[in-house]
Amino acid sequence: MRNGAVIGIVGAWAALVFGSGATAGERPAGTPNFVVIFADDLGYGDIGPYGATKQRTPHLDRMAAEGMKLTSFYAAPVCSVSRAQLLTGCYGPRVSVTGVYFPACPHGLHPAEKTIAERLRPLGYATACVGKWHLGDQPEFLPTKRGFDRYFGIPYSNDMQRPSAETGRPVVPLLRDDAVEELLTDERQGTLVERMTEEALRFIRDSRERPFFLYMPHTAVHTPIFPGEKFRGTSGNGRFGDWVQELDWSVGRILDTLCDLGLERDTLVVFTSDNGPWTVKGPDGGSAGPLRGAKGSTWEGGVRVPTLAWWPGHVQPGTACDAVAGTIDLMPTFVGLAGGSVPAEPAIDGRDVTPLLGGQACQSPREAHYYFLGESLQAVRQGRWKLALVPQGDGTQQRPAPRLYDLESDVGERTDVSADHPEIVTRLQALAAAMAAELCGRQAPGRRPSATVDAPRLLYPGGARKRKPDGEPRGTKPEPAAS
Repeated sequence: MRNGAVIGIVGAWAALVFGSGATAGERPAGTPNFVVIFADDLGYGDIGPYGATKQRTPHLDRMAAEGMKLTSFYAAPVCSVSRAQLLTGCYGPRVSVTGVYFPACPHGLHPAEKTIAERLRPLGYATACVGKWHLGDQPEFLPTKRGFDRYFGIPYSNDMQRPSAETGRPVVPLLRDDAVEELLTDERQGTLVERMTEEALRFIRDSRERPFFLYMPHTAVHTPIFPGEKFRGTSGNGRFGDWVQELDWSVGRILDTLCDLGLERDTLVVFTSDNGPWTVKGPDGGSAGPLRGAKGSTWEGGVRVPTLAWWPGHVQPGTACDAVAGTIDLMPTFVGLAGGSVPAEPAIDGRDVTPLLGGQACQSPREAHYYFLGESLQAVRQGRWKLALVPQGDGTQQRPAPRLYDLESDVGERTDVSADHPEIVTRLQALAAAMAAELCGRQAPGRRPSATVDAPRLLYPGGARKRKPDGEPRGTKPEPAAS
């Protein structure tokens, strides 16, 4: 069954369960708002609902108590890829986003790829992006060109400072829409969570009479660590824990504002992370909890992320779901709940997971989940079984591929059981071969191009664009391995 048919059927079911769809200029009963709070480098073991004890996360604890904890929810190993996957519903290689975009990079997400905002805005939604964009910093690639009515944030990671022409000090540009509002020094980066939170609340208040989509990709807790002044020294886990607690405070402000405005039953809030913890940063790097690996790898710790869904009256409180889902499923889910549909072409990889959120299903709507790192398909999961196709890069000796893990009994991926289940290995190898033939390689038939601009420039007057040792400009490349 093609994408559009699948999404159309699930969307019709959702309309019966959750209410009718939206049309431009009004809010029919049941048409939800959507808020995505997207943490940066937050590990599976870094918040209370997933076992953290060194930092307190009462507002995320509340989200879990009043909503659903998703325990097999997947992102991507690195920043730009995760953002492309969330916004388009596609694996990174399908849309040719396979590495990390640096300042003044010539590449960005292709304008033909429709983001969640571009699909919701025709359905009457107000849209805003508040936070770290990281899908191209050239004017053609910024959020206001990708379906967002408003943008406030930084265009790439907070560690990608460049020198200011005026002072020579390293800075990161803070943008409002498509103009630089401020050049942030390290000292000023400590104000970002608070300022972004106030910007998000302003958008919610301004948009409360119509359906809205707020995408809030935080800079926290990506290194360097910059907790706000009010939070420094408040945790039992150094400045990393302090910043997690500030992130939690921001979540609480959003939930409280939705409740104060009487919007809680009209708003689906999803909290998740872009990848696992950057553990090579030591005490600034977070924890993957019981999972093996970290950011930059396709071990579970690199891509399985803490995820909560909150929608009072719709998502049952205190529930958990271990069905395989991920950021690629958010776009079709939101569009379906909004009363829209996603065309069958061009292909997307995500599926509508409304039945999972509503407790009407406990199985993933996708046949399998695929783990990509850059151009490489490294593993595939179906149900409880994960087949590793290549060494996965945690610095330890690994048996030759393929390696089969039973994630229900061995979430830490310690025991290879491939010899005991050859039929499962064969089945997963066939799935992986079909997906690799479709997406792996620059000329793969299922792959679509990224966009490129000539003569890219920094968004503000400043120092020269950094260059690799061999003299080639830094474009897209994987971040350093984090395991």
